[in-house]
Amino acid sequence: MSTEVRTRFAPSPTGYLHLGGLRTALYTYLFAKKHGGKFILRIEDTDQEREVPGAVDLIYKSMRQAGLDYDEGPDVGGDYGPYIQTQRRDLYPKYAWELVEKGGAYCCFCTKEDLEQQRKEAEAKGETYKYNKKCLHTVSLEEAKRRIAAGEPYVIRQNVPTTGKASFDDMLYGHVEVDCDTLDDNVLIKADGLPTYNFANVIDDHLMAISHVMRGTEYLSSAPKYNLLYEAFGWQPPIYLHLPPVMVESVLMDKATRQPILDENGNTQPVVRKLSKRYGDPSFEDLLEKGYLKEAIINFIALLGWAPKDTNEEFFSMEDLIRVFDEKGINKSPSIFNTEKLNWFNAEYIRRMTPQAYAEAAKPWLTRVLDPERFDLDRLCELLQARTEIFSQLPGMVDFLAEMPELDMALFTNKKSKSTPETSKTALEFVKPILEGIETWTETNLHDVVMAAIPQSGMKNATVLWPLRIAITGRAATPGGAFEMAYLLGRDETLKRLDAALAKL
Repeated sequence: MSTEVRTRFAPSPTGYLHLGGLRTALYTYLFAKKHGGKFILRIEDTDQEREVPGAVDLIYKSMRQAGLDYDEGPDVGGDYGPYIQTQRRDLYPKYAWELVEKGGAYCCFCTKEDLEQQRKEAEAKGETYKYNKKCLHTVSLEEAKRRIAAGEPYVIRQNVPTTGKASFDDMLYGHVEVDCDTLDDNVLIKADGLPTYNFANVIDDHLMAISHVMRGTEYLSSAPKYNLLYEAFGWQPPIYLHLPPVMVESVLMDKATRQPILDENGNTQPVVRKLSKRYGDPSFEDLLEKGYLKEAIINFIALLGWAPKDTNEEFFSMEDLIRVFDEKGINKSPSIFNTEKLNWFNAEYIRRMTPQAYAEAAKPWLTRVLDPERFDLDRLCELLQARTEIFSQLPGMVDFLAEMPELDMALFTNKKSKSTPETSKTALEFVKPILEGIETWTETNLHDVVMAAIPQSGMKNATVLWPLRIAITGRAATPGGAFEMAYLLGRDETLKRLDAALAKL
């Protein structure tokens, strides 16, 4: 590319970084890095009513956790700052008035009551409402300036042509054009002096020399109006790439009660909707807190609607993604967020960790329920790594070690080991004195002594080992077998639990 590639990610500080936003940020970052360009973070906070306190810091934190290091931004600086829109508020009126002087915009003094009346009149005629340019036709520029000087509230509106076409070219969707007479005269500067998104993003993208803009398809219909602004200023517009949405399979919900809507048979009704934080869908921060690895999340998000060429490989580091990313691999169709696929990715990434890295990540979760002074967590981690899908599952996988759960007697019945409560009682009565005689309580010793004794009982190995594991863990599924669990519990706790199980049997 002939000019420097400069891309930007411009979130609003209205909460956590949701996964659709993360994907936009990721693709924007990868495109810039692929072409040796700059990636910029800009905070678009002109919608002050929806801003969530602390959200800006959360954005910084999430971007860094995701590995999306921006070259310019509010907290790193750069030659095109400030990078927070409210800190640039003095810029926008200047450009809006320049547009007024050029005839590309005009001052509007209509009150809320005036606009509501216009809306009702349009609806009565069966028409889609759009502003009727009343102030453009009835208020001269000189009169507008007098009224503003007198303190009368006003907004500045874009003067969209009433004839002709507004168009732009998109890297994914090709040439897009609409009839100008279908477009509304959007507000550019609000009554509080702050710009609307529609105006601020055009000014900022131009002043920050943004070469390529990646954003969601919800802005596809607005882009022609943006290009009319670029034309009115005589500026070169950026190259656009609008990204299809990330969808999620859900159930139809009642907006008022937040309860599922049932059909005539009492069943929930499936629906595919856009991934959105307003529905409580997980954010990047949520997934990290649940124990997903950031590398797995990024890899999974990258493949939501994009596929690399000439490879069936699914696992990519950030460096790999920069190398193979090609915007031509983006699919026009919406992608579906699939939790099962994300879990699979995370489990695969966990299996590829070194034992040391796994233990470092797992121990904070294990120590929520286990005393590290009492249990051999290193050995437990060795047993758990291949079984871990999400780190937040770990406390529930090992809490039986800290406290014996209520023993379900049905667990002693098992077809595979041919166990029944009667055979289990016999097996435990056989193995108890053997365990009592073991002084050196190691996995190896437990295994060797018990396995050497079983043939004398006339029972099969599984007929002894299944009830032993049930008796000391109370679980049908554990991170290891009877010997590993007995070792971790220790001699006294193992024999105590064995006695309690025999008493119940």
